[in-house]
Amino acid sequence: MSSLLLSLLALAAFCALPGSPRAFAEDLPWLVAPVPAAPVPPSPAAPSAPGIPPWLQAHVGDGDGQISGLVLRRARAFYLQKVREGAVDNACYFAFDATRPAVSGRRFYVICEANKTFRAVPSGHGSGRNLPGVADLSNSVRCAKNFSNAENSKLTTGGGYVTAETRTSFKGYYRADGSYQPLVRSFLQFEGEGDTANARARAIGGHPGLIVSWICRMKYPSSPYADEDGYVPYGKLIDYGAGRSNGCTSWPASDSAKILPLAENRPTTVYIYPEARDIVAVGRAVKAGQSPARAGLYWNASCLAEIGAPNFWPRETVEPALVAYKKDHPPAKPEPLPICKRP
Repeated sequence: MSSLLLSLLALAAFCALPGSPRAFAEDLPWLVAPVPAAPVPPSPAAPSAPGIPPWLQAHVGDGDGQISGLVLRRARAFYLQKVREGAVDNACYFAFDATRPAVSGRRFYVICEANKTFRAVPSGHGSGRNLPGVADLSNSVRCAKNFSNAENSKLTTGGGYVTAETRTSFKGYYRADGSYQPLVRSFLQFEGEGDTANARARAIGGHPGLIVSWICRMKYPSSPYADEDGYVPYGKLIDYGAGRSNGCTSWPASDSAKILPLAENRPTTVYIYPEARDIVAVGRAVKAGQSPARAGLYWNASCLAEIGAPNFWPRETVEPALVAYKKDHPPAKPEPLPICKRP
């Protein structure tokens, strides 16, 4: 408990809990000076985005499947920068607006300027965690309120990433179409910089929002995934592609099948909005009773009305509390899965 109390004191000194007068990230000393003021974009409803090719202008807006001019300009600038640096050689690049509603909203963008194609698909955001006695860092399924680059926070971090290798892993068997199907899921690793620099340590990337919730161990000795005793995990297939993740960018399976091949062995960029500076600026505006849009700031109006104000929880202050919480709340020793009774 002593370690947890010390962490709580440190956390309270820099970042008060949500709902308290000092819940915004701008009150953190490390963010005040180094973080520049957010650039002043045009009103979110403005149909134009200076410097963007005319064919792409048609996709700029606040409607479903459209992209904010600010998000597009930043994503495009980051992509062109990495092309000049020789870090990417892909004709397409990705963007994600985590301020927009999830579930039914299309807020992840695949932009291929060479052949003038633009595709918008649903995507999940980080679920976060609710730590009783420490802080509520959780997000609802529809709108994200909390963001962080802290390990084990399960939250989304905005900024620029470059795609790396793709890995596949077996997740278990489930029943479909009258037979047992293995879920083998691909994961596209992201590499970051700045606030996103610990993406690999956090295992942040993109993948289909599918998982098998294990129920029991099924005897299947002929399976290539069977253990030494001939068993495989069996359970229920869960599709969360448009909802919440553990901090990664997730997509519905059908969209993943189109997105992942684009980055296979051909690095490209992923720009995720909002960054820490945007969260800080919008939080300040809301706390001051100002309209972020009138202040030249961007946040999806529907989600902003739902969350009230966003919070960015920096790793420097949150990670010690998360480590102390885990130490004082060790997970229960996992019980072996029961043997299936013919699922």
